[in-house]
Amino acid sequence: MNAKPDEPDLPTRVVTRDRVVAAVEDALLTGQFVPGHAVTLRGLAAQLGVSPMPVREAIRVLSSANALDVMPNGRIRVPTMTRRRFDELLHARVLLEPHLAALALPNLNAAAGELARIDDAIDESLVSGDVIAYMRRNHEFHFRIYRAAGSEIILPLVEHVWLQFAPFMRTVYGRVGTSVLEDQHKEAIAAIRLGDAEGLRQAIERDILDGMGLIGHSVLDAPPPESGGRREPPQMDPRSPDE
Repeated sequence: MNAKPDEPDLPTRVVTRDRVVAAVEDALLTGQFVPGHAVTLRGLAAQLGVSPMPVREAIRVLSSANALDVMPNGRIRVPTMTRRRFDELLHARVLLEPHLAALALPNLNAAAGELARIDDAIDESLVSGDVIAYMRRNHEFHFRIYRAAGSEIILPLVEHVWLQFAPFMRTVYGRVGTSVLEDQHKEAIAAIRLGDAEGLRQAIERDILDGMGLIGHSVLDAPPPESGGRREPPQMDPRSPDE
């Protein structure tokens, strides 16, 4: 059956949808979607410079991963974070990511130098207070390790978990600043250089618990800020994510 004149052919639609999925995923991973803040499908399509159709398809993909909610009125939002949801996401990370890193270790022989360069960029973003750059480089560091495992099952699960917790962590970093952030990246790199699977597993677990765990709980357990004194991260602009 031929496509209608006003519809792109299937390959073009798939490419456009995949581009939209990648743009929205990047916005989620860098916290440019604020938890609880709703946007319209047409508004998102306008920001991305595409028609609503590929956006609708991309939203269907991301809502199936629990990264976005589609509300009855058709608006789209990042789910609001609750203590229970946060604890489940944290538990999932601790279960999956250290194991995935250990699986990846045999394929990381030549990766230590690259990981060290990424970690240097992370340190620079912490000093400058560039939260979006920090989140992007932190994601790059972890997934440079995880993708080396060649997992077809565990890796997609970890990717879905990151899409769910990252927007909330952007809110957390905006509240506590970057100066308090610490990681275990150098310990992970040292374990990779030594071929120490257990050391790598422990470094990744501590990185998760010391970073997402302690800081996230400190915000969830704190009394809510007074209205007027809170600054939220900016609304998503996938065309210029670093601005």
